[in-house]
This record gives sequence, structure tokens and C-alpha cells, in this order.
Amino acid sequence: MEALKYVWEGAIPLQIHLHESQVTTLPPPPPALILAPRIGYLPLLAPLIKPYFSSTLPPGVDTIWFEYKGLPLKWYIPTGVLFDLLCPEPERPWNITVHFRGYPGNVLIPCEGEDSIKWNFINSLKEASYIINGNCKNVMNMSQSDQLDLWRSVMNGNLEAYQHVSSKLKLAIVEDEYTSLCRSKSQEGFGEKDLAGQVKTGRIPVRLYVWSFSEDFDDLEDMSPVDSWEKISYINRPVEINKEGKCFTLHDALRILLPEFLSDESLSDAKLGGVDVEDAQKVPCEDVSSNKADEDQGQNTNEQPQACCSPSRAEIKLIRIQGCKIWGSKEAPVEATKEFIEILKQLEGALGEKDFFGGDAFGFVDIIAIPLTSWFYAIEKYGKFKVEEECPKLSAWIKRCLQRESVAKVLPPPQNVYEFVTMFRKMQGIE
Repeated sequence: MEALKYVWEGAIPLQIHLHESQVTTLPPPPPALILAPRIGYLPLLAPLIKPYFSSTLPPGVDTIWFEYKGLPLKWYIPTGVLFDLLCPEPERPWNITVHFRGYPGNVLIPCEGEDSIKWNFINSLKEASYIINGNCKNVMNMSQSDQLDLWRSVMNGNLEAYQHVSSKLKLAIVEDEYTSLCRSKSQEGFGEKDLAGQVKTGRIPVRLYVWSFSEDFDDLEDMSPVDSWEKISYINRPVEINKEGKCFTLHDALRILLPEFLSDESLSDAKLGGVDVEDAQKVPCEDVSSNKADEDQGQNTNEQPQACCSPSRAEIKLIRIQGCKIWGSKEAPVEATKEFIEILKQLEGALGEKDFFGGDAFGFVDIIAIPLTSWFYAIEKYGKFKVEEECPKLSAWIKRCLQRESVAKVLPPPQNVYEFVTMFRKMQGIE
């Protein structure tokens, strides 16, 4: 409980500078000094920042976004994660730049203010629920009032209010005192037998961001700053733990998630959430369960040799971008649908007559690409086409991948993704 308080009460001192291109007065305004919650999101600071710089802004429509050393900051990543990820040698205060014009739509997905951030948070909660419980019905069935209370607790950094609402979702990984107390009281109210303490195992939903670099350095200060999100990958995978008196540490989790960097003899007995240990020893860890359409996938120096015609990360990333354009519009743009199909055909060309992109064995590129296919059903619906008709070989590859238990049991059902997209479109007023 005390550790949770430290996380929730954690804050980062920010020194926010207005970009010089948007300064219209002399002298330029001094930077704004703000203490930002680690679990918060940068765009939520707009009510504090905009009034401070309003007198010097040029005319136009405000589209707030932030950058650090030239890198646009992704608004849906919590402030604390951004800071830890991009500042290996932490600077105090953290100097970032704010923009109110020229939103970089080619790098960042649109942010429509607090509603977009709230929806991103709820979506992450659904992913976590799916990993823990095998479905996200508990989150989908939340009342509007509970959903609002949960979001406000995050906005206000109110841990007690958050635990009160989240306890209804039954997201406890391994029994803790607070969850046990809440559940036992609930059971007593219904005359049920107290089962507290019987939860022995659990799955922790983990999203691990990895910064890849090729140069050697002796000190963190010598590291080159991240100048592209292509250098950042993430692993979105559950970690299984057992409550048998043994302390399960962050290092234990990292050994499971990154076996190629933190090898250990005991790892062979560990079960990786969603990927067979045998498979994980053959190929690097990558996301096999994410249903976010906006994150970059990473490379790894231990990558298995692939055919020279294997698709690039850029091509795979384009699938996400074009897919969002199709289902994220009131009427799917014809050009976006054509481009999406063309990208799929390029992937199909790279696959050729092989069973998998690397040849006969399920490999690195397959791991990166297969999570995207959960979105194809929704994209087909709104794009009015069929992947199987346009790219039969690629469709056959999808079916082969889904025959693998390590893939099938972690990918969300396409129908669920379609329902999520439909709900998202309604919340955004698209339909």
C-alpha cells in the first residue's frame, strides 16, 4: 500500500518553454514551472499552461502538443513513463517545449482534449482486464458514474477513490489487504463464505518500453537523445506470478520479458504470458497481444536471419496508420482503403510461397505483424472489402499463425475489436 502511495504521489518538476516560432512579444515569456503528476498526461496541463502563454500566442486554433529535444511527445503515454524513457540521466526540472500550432499529425495521433485521454485510459484498462480475466466485460459494463469517478480519481491523484471504484472490477492480480477486505465485506453482505487468501496465482499486464540503440557508451550522459519513435519499441505481455512466499521482483519480470538480455538458467521453467518458452528462445520478445493501433514495434540485435524481402517496420506501421484512417472516418476514404490493400499486397509479396515470413518457422516478423490482424475484421467492415479476396496468401498465413496456441490464446477476437471500434466511433461522434 505504501508503494502505491509513492507511485500515485510522485511528481516531476517541469520547466515548459513556449516554442520560439509562436512567440509574438518581446521580451519572450519566461518558462512555466509546473509540478506534473507522474501518472498524469501532458495535455491535461493545458488549463495551467495556456493562460500563462496566451498573451504572446499568434492568432489561430489551439492544438497543444509537447516536444523534448525535437521529439514530439506521445500524449497517451503517462508523463512519468515519458520522463523515465527519454531521460536516462534525469534532469531536474525537465525542460520540454510546448506548441499551440502546427500539430505533427504524421507523428502523433490526434488528441481531442480530455475525452481522448480518458478514452485511452479506459482502453488500457480493458486490455489489462482482458489479460487478467480473459475478457473485459467488467470494464465494458461499468456504469457511466463509476467510469467518471474512476477517471476523476486518476485526474486528481486520489488513490483511495481509485481503489474504491476499481475494486468493483476485480482486477486484483494477487490478493492484497485492500482487495481482500473489500471482497470479504462484499461476500459477507451476500452471506458467502470468505475466500480471502485463496488467490495464489495471477497475471500482471505489463507494457515495457524499450529504447534500442547501436552505439557504445561509457556514461549515460554520452547517450544520444531519442530523435525518432522508431527507436522505441514496446512489449505488451502478461507476466505470471505465484504467491508462494517468494518475493517476485521487477528483475524477475524483466528476465521473463527480455530473456535475450537477462538470461538465466531458471528461465526455462518460467512461463511467458502468451508465448511458448521454446518460441521465446528462438525469437526476440515482441508484442503479440496489443490491440493499440498507434504504437511502434521495435527491432532487436538478436533477430533471427530473415529473407531479404521481409517487410520493413515502416510497412507494418503503415498498416496501423491506414487502418485508423479507414475505421476512424465517417465515410472510409477510398484512397486510404486502396493504400491499405496495396500495403497488404506488399506484405503478401514478401511472404511469397513461405509458410511464415522467416521461412518454415514462426519468427520475428510474424510476431510483430500478427497482432495487427485482429483489427482486419473491423477494417474490412468499414472499408467494404475482404482481405481473403484481396490477399489470399496473407489470409492463409493468418490462419496458420492462429493455429499456434501461443498466438490464439492472447489475440483479442476480431469481433471484440470490431465492437470496440464501433463504441469508439460512437463516443467520438463519428456515427
